[in-house]
Amino acid sequence: MTKHQNWFQSWFNTKYYHILYKQRNYEEAERFLKNLITFLNINKNHTILDLACGKGRHSIFLNSLGYDVTGVDLSEQSIKKASQSSNDRLKFMIHDMRYPIESNYDVILNMFTSFGYFESIDDNFNVLKTIKNSLNKDGIGVIDFMNSNYIINHLVPQNNVEIDGIQFDIKRNFKDGIITKIITVTDGDQTTKYEERVRAFNQQGFFSMISDANLRFVKCFGSYDLDPYNAQTSERLILIFKNNV
Repeated sequence: MTKHQNWFQSWFNTKYYHILYKQRNYEEAERFLKNLITFLNINKNHTILDLACGKGRHSIFLNSLGYDVTGVDLSEQSIKKASQSSNDRLKFMIHDMRYPIESNYDVILNMFTSFGYFESIDDNFNVLKTIKNSLNKDGIGVIDFMNSNYIINHLVPQNNVEIDGIQFDIKRNFKDGIITKIITVTDGDQTTKYEERVRAFNQQGFFSMISDANLRFVKCFGSYDLDPYNAQTSERLILIFKNNV
């Protein structure tokens, strides 16, 4: 796989991505969503877009609480899996978040560091333009991103894990503003390499993009319990903003 290929189309569409990250903390994610609902005062009449929804874990949970949710993702396999949970108030579709969506929503969520995947700054900014253009008047946007400062300062250069008999050798580095993981998967006698690349946007970078997209910054948190953000010690950078109309 070369540097110039769309790594996310390859990696997110393989079973190994889901195997590697299947231990994600669902209780933590659900607690975070409940905290957001309370803080944002989201009512059951509000429509929610889960942008880059993966297999839909956030969408499905929000729908279970009574919300009308649409989840979109570029990964065909993820949407296929998520769609098994579809109902009248829970829909999923394949969509590239760099491009406009022909619907509008009261709340748009971009969760679990699903931002910064693209090589060009313009492509990443286009995700914010998608959010801007898909929000209703006074609509609310949320980006849940890693705290890049913290991640870079605590970067583990290499580790190995075994899950379901599959070996994952993971190497990490930070260069030219991008955090990269090289993931070597050994499954029986087959070895395959994949890549994750996330541009390490910091708080000020997001503030600039949010302003440039004609969105209005509201609040910043540093954890899923909505603790205050600290640039050095917080593990998350959670940004809340509103549509300027």
